Amino acid sequence: MGKQRNQPGKRPLRTRISGVSKQAAERAGKGKRKPIMSSESVTGALDARRITTQTLQDLKRAGVPIAMLTAYDYTSARILDAAGVDVLLVGDSASNVMAGYETTLPITLDQMIYHARSVIRAVRRALVVVDLPFGSYQGNSKEALVSAVRVMKEAGAHAVKMEGGEPALEAVQRITDAGIPVMGHLGLTPQSIYRFGTYRVRAQDTEEADTIRRDAQLLEEAGCFGLVLEKIPADLARDVSGALSIPVIGIGAGVHCDGQVLVTHDLLGLNTDFNPRFVRRYAHLEETITEAVQHYVQDVRTRAFPSGEESY
Repeated sequence: MGKQRNQPGKRPLRTRISGVSKQAAERAGKGKRKPIMSSESVTGALDARRITTQTLQDLKRAGVPIAMLTAYDYTSARILDAAGVDVLLVGDSASNVMAGYETTLPITLDQMIYHARSVIRAVRRALVVVDLPFGSYQGNSKEALVSAVRVMKEAGAHAVKMEGGEPALEAVQRITDAGIPVMGHLGLTPQSIYRFGTYRVRAQDTEEADTIRRDAQLLEEAGCFGLVLEKIPADLARDVSGALSIPVIGIGAGVHCDGQVLVTHDLLGLNTDFNPRFVRRYAHLEETITEAVQHYVQDVRTRAFPSGEESY
């Protein structure tokens, strides 16, 4: 067994928001805590010129679900930001969907900073959170802080995300103590896929479920401003979301989280080889792009492109 860690003292919430909105309460749904924001405050949060960690806290308190998607490049980030996404995650899933690797492990800190810079240049409203990649924070808390500082200074990111529970606490607290917002990540943590050996749903047994409950509380106490729960039973995710005061974002974790996140390539139907149960495709861009490119190739072959109007 590892050494017993002292649990860091729980930090008080920094703000208080008063007023009760009937409409917000109705939106909160069953299993959610009663919202304590007025409808005017909710509107103000959603219309904020810039989403911050405090905005996300306000949305949780109001029972308004948070919309989060991945982004890796300038053009996509500009579109997603303009469409009203609250949080853009520069995810280490870029290793899969941008670089073609089987897992998230190969992507480096330098590569994550490159992607993050591209996204930051496009964004006007969304909060931009950047994954710390495998190997950039697991060694010790000093290494973790150095990596987080690089992401903030070199990319201009707004926050970082880290996977893991109790083993990550020292690093989380050191980073947050330096003034850098941290989002946690529990459940199926892809950087640990070789330890898990499978992408199956996590925490289906009581022991692992209790570990997630405990780790979620510890991450909040260590200073995390939010938490991602990936591929765990919906009832467990509901319990964790209700027990924490910080926003909980689900992916494959049911509808009762404080928000949802998907990989944009999956949502848009650009990555059709990946078909987990939790993905909903809102477009089928692989088909659309294929058809458009085939049409272009045909027009080039037949000299139908360019036309006279498209020539100088």
